[in-house]
Amino acid sequence: MSKINIFQEKTETFDKVGIHRAEVNKAIGSLNDLRLKYPFDENLREIEWLDQDRLYKVSPDETGEFFQLLEGYLKPLGFLTLNNSNVYRNARLQIKDFKNLLRIAVDDRKSLSEKIDAPWERIGGLGQDKLLAKQIIFCYNYGQGTVLPVFNNQHLRHFVNRVSDSYFGQTKYFSLGQEYEHYTKKLIATKNNLAVTKVWDTTYFARFLYQTYPPPDSEQATIDASGNRKVGRVISDEQLELQGFMKLLGDLQAQKKISGEQFRENRELWMRQPTERVGLMQRLKRLLNS
Repeated sequence: MSKINIFQEKTETFDKVGIHRAEVNKAIGSLNDLRLKYPFDENLREIEWLDQDRLYKVSPDETGEFFQLLEGYLKPLGFLTLNNSNVYRNARLQIKDFKNLLRIAVDDRKSLSEKIDAPWERIGGLGQDKLLAKQIIFCYNYGQGTVLPVFNNQHLRHFVNRVSDSYFGQTKYFSLGQEYEHYTKKLIATKNNLAVTKVWDTTYFARFLYQTYPPPDSEQATIDASGNRKVGRVISDEQLELQGFMKLLGDLQAQKKISGEQFRENRELWMRQPTERVGLMQRLKRLLNS
């Protein structure tokens, strides 16, 4: 049996009791709250009016309303959130850059690849796989039905190869954004070519993909007290390393052992030269402990 036929059979038996639909509806409710309170795509002036405290409040340290609403959409679905206040804090510190990137994210004249390939790396933590960038871009392009809440390029390629009878290898010559758009278009086309899935919103379709074809690096099996297998999404090793590195920089800056400029220089070195990361971490740890 072809992959397409298997795919169709799986869609027809998915979520018969509606558990996934209920969770998706809850997430979409939070997404609508975000778009209602911050209608950046409808009125660009709303971006100009965005203040720092709505991103991250310094006293007391807490996530601001904008990122809280963003996480309100992601968490019910089990999608990875950053769990790292440094990224939000950096967006606050560089709010002018963040606003410029928001304008690109909601610009209908820009392609999906152009939005992702925008210079998100100017803000510390946003350049690593463009995770937060992809999440924001999805939220403000959701109504067009041309984006999916799948924020990992490897996951997109995995899903395409599970539902397509053709094999698609890694798109070596694409930028991150071009690769993301390439696989997104193929999955959206697959969704819209089948009567069952054509009427599904993209969040529900992504839920189906993750539940039916879990990527190898996206699940962790545990056994609960009753002997049932439980699966939960886990963060990748590379993302954990980045979180640890950003925390180290934050601790050094808090102890006034590095300046804001040195924070940015070390962050950029981490992004540009992966082979130097071990030595960089060792040097900074010695500085922290000195």
